[in-house]
Amino acid sequence: MILPKRVKIVEVSPRDGLQNEVQLVSADLKIEFINLLVAAGVSFIEAGSFVNPRWVPQMANTDTVFAGIKVAKNVNFSALVPNLRGFERAIEAGVTEVSIFTSASESFSKKNTNCSIQESLERFVPVLKSAADKKIPIRAYISCIAGCPYEGAISPIKVAVLANELYQMGCYEVSLADTTGVGTPGIICQVIEKVSAKVPLNSIAGHFHDTYSQALVNTYAALSMGVSIFDSSVSGLGGCPYVKNSDKYKAPGNVATEDLIYMLNGLSIKHDINLNGLIKAGLFISKKLGKKSGSKVSAAFT
Repeated sequence: MILPKRVKIVEVSPRDGLQNEVQLVSADLKIEFINLLVAAGVSFIEAGSFVNPRWVPQMANTDTVFAGIKVAKNVNFSALVPNLRGFERAIEAGVTEVSIFTSASESFSKKNTNCSIQESLERFVPVLKSAADKKIPIRAYISCIAGCPYEGAISPIKVAVLANELYQMGCYEVSLADTTGVGTPGIICQVIEKVSAKVPLNSIAGHFHDTYSQALVNTYAALSMGVSIFDSSVSGLGGCPYVKNSDKYKAPGNVATEDLIYMLNGLSIKHDINLNGLIKAGLFISKKLGKKSGSKVSAAFT
């Protein structure tokens, strides 16, 4: 087994990590947080989303965030968009890369975006056309790649077909999101095997949630398959509002970036991110949110 020598980390905490927080986070606080991530050497940051504020109030100030972000050399700031209107708002805000999202589960797609998988793809056709005209790179997320809270297990072949369709539509990168966190290394390897038969490995990313404490081992499994792009969130911020085991339980977020970087350091895999700076950023935002960091590495270091 030969692991990648270098990986790309996409920090999604300013968007995926904060979007479900009940406490509204000001644009100034988000900007300060993002600046700390940049200072830690993070080069790819999803800074917000241009969804309808009625759906996600936390993201209503994304345009202000982009206006206040300091342009930094070799740092890429992206935003999530749901449709052409969201894309147009992102362009007006000066965004230079956007992400789109769909699901491998019909039920989840209808619950989350009020449309079928095919309808979601049709919504993206004008987005991709406009992006191509403006030379704006498009990244895609596929949620529920391992399982759905409504449908159960998801076929890896179904994920591969959808990933290929997004890639052929013009998405330069496809992020495979285990939104429910039910995936295990065996399942993740099966998904990557099927997807990589249709999409180049260097265009496949892993996005693993830690509901069952499988995010890091799933990351290692993906590394062993040759994947070299991973989404993560400092302090393990985030979570899926549709994944609940009880009224009091909300699924944890993505793998904590601090924990991911610690593992990569131990594997001598390059990434250009400073762990101490990352811990500082994670502790900063956790304190502002009034919660403990979800990173075990941060807890051990502090």
